[in-house]
Amino acid sequence: MPTESEYRRHQVVVIGGGTAGITIAASLLRRRPGLDVAIVEPSDQHYYQPAFTLVGGGAYTLDKTRRAIREVLPKGATLIQASVTAFEPDENAIQLDDGQRLGYSQLVVVPGIKLDWSRVEGLEATLGKNGVCSNYSPETVRYTWQCLRGFNGGNAIFTQPAPPLKCAGAPQKIAYLAADHINRQGLGDNSTLRFYSGGGALFSVPDFVPPLERVAQRHGVEVLLSHDLVAVDGASKMATFETQNAEGEKTRVEQPFDLLHVTPHQCAPDFVAQSPLAGAGGWVDVDKGTTQHVRYPNVFSLGDASSLPTSKTAAAVRKQAPVTVKNLLAHIDGKALTAQYDGYTSCPLVTDYGRVMIAEFIYDGVVAPTLPLNPFKESRFYWWVKKSFLPTFYWKHMLKGHEPDIAHRPRKTS
Repeated sequence: MPTESEYRRHQVVVIGGGTAGITIAASLLRRRPGLDVAIVEPSDQHYYQPAFTLVGGGAYTLDKTRRAIREVLPKGATLIQASVTAFEPDENAIQLDDGQRLGYSQLVVVPGIKLDWSRVEGLEATLGKNGVCSNYSPETVRYTWQCLRGFNGGNAIFTQPAPPLKCAGAPQKIAYLAADHINRQGLGDNSTLRFYSGGGALFSVPDFVPPLERVAQRHGVEVLLSHDLVAVDGASKMATFETQNAEGEKTRVEQPFDLLHVTPHQCAPDFVAQSPLAGAGGWVDVDKGTTQHVRYPNVFSLGDASSLPTSKTAAAVRKQAPVTVKNLLAHIDGKALTAQYDGYTSCPLVTDYGRVMIAEFIYDGVVAPTLPLNPFKESRFYWWVKKSFLPTFYWKHMLKGHEPDIAHRPRKTS
C-alpha cells in the first residue's frame, strides 16, 4: 500500500458537485481564501433540480436549470472528475474509479441520493415512453410535459414511494399542476386523477395535511395512501400497487393508466451505504446538530446522503451548509464545534399554475415560517418566489458561498 506521501492529497475533499458540494466549497473558500479544497464529481453538468417540477409542467425550460460543472466551480477549488469507489476513513483516504487514491485532512460527503428505478418491476424498460414519465431525472422530465400536452382524457396516475426521498412534496406538485392543466383544457369530466402514496400520510408534517387535502379535493385528485408501486407494464398500460390491511396482509391492485408519473424509490448511494461511514439505512452517520460524523471527527456530511432527520431539499442544504462550514473550520483550528443546525427545511408546494404554499419546518415537524404570512395559504407571491426569485438566488448567491439569511421562527399551531 502506498504511503501518505505517495498519493495525491488535499486539505479538504468534497465528495459531490451538486447543491451541497458547490455551496460548501464556495463558502469555505470565501471564509478562508487559499484553503486547499478539491471537489470529486464525475458529471460535467450541474442542475437546479427544484425547477424540475416546473419543467415537467411546461412552465420552465430544462436549459435554464443546467450549467456546466466548471461554470459553477468555486474559484480556487480543484475539480477531480471521477467517482468514489471506496472510503478508507481510518487512513484519511478514498479510492476513485480511475485508480487514484486520494488523501484528505477533512472530508465532506455530499454525493446526493440514488434513484432506484429498478426497484419497480418493468419501470426501466418503459420509462420515457408509453405515457410513463418522471420529473426526477433531467433525462425524463421533458417527457412529462409531452405526456401532459398529449393527454386527451382517461386515467392519470401519480405515484410517491414511502420515504426516504428528496423533495417529498414534488410527487404531489406535478399531480396538482397536471390537474390544473387538464381542467383548463376542459378534460376534467373525461379524466380520473389518482395520487398513490406508499406512505401513510399526504405530508410528513401533520399541520400541512388538511390544507393539502383541500387542494387535492379542489382539483379532483383522489388520494390513496399506503399503496406502493411495485410493477409497470408499459405496453399494456397497467400499474400494479401493493397495499396491506391492518392485520399486515398484503394485496396487489392493478390500475390501468393513460398517463403515469412515477417517483422512484430512493436510497443512499451504494458506495456510501457499503462504507464504514454508513449508519442506519446506509446514510452517512452524523450528529444532527453539528453535521460531524459520529465516529470520524474529520468527516462531515449534509444534504441527501446524510442521516440528518429532516426532509431532503435544497432549502435544507442552504441552512446546513453554514453550520457545516463553521464547524469544519473550527475542527481545522482545533476549536470546539459550536454551530448548530435545527432541522430547518422548506418545500414550496405548487398547488396550481400561479399559486404556491410554502411548507417550512424544523426538527420534530415544528412549523417555522420565514415571512409573517399564513404558511397554510396558497399565494401568488410564492409562485413568483418559486419560479423567479429562488433560481436567481441559487445561481448568484447560494452557489457563490454567500450566506444572507432571514431568520425562520417556530410557530405554535393548534
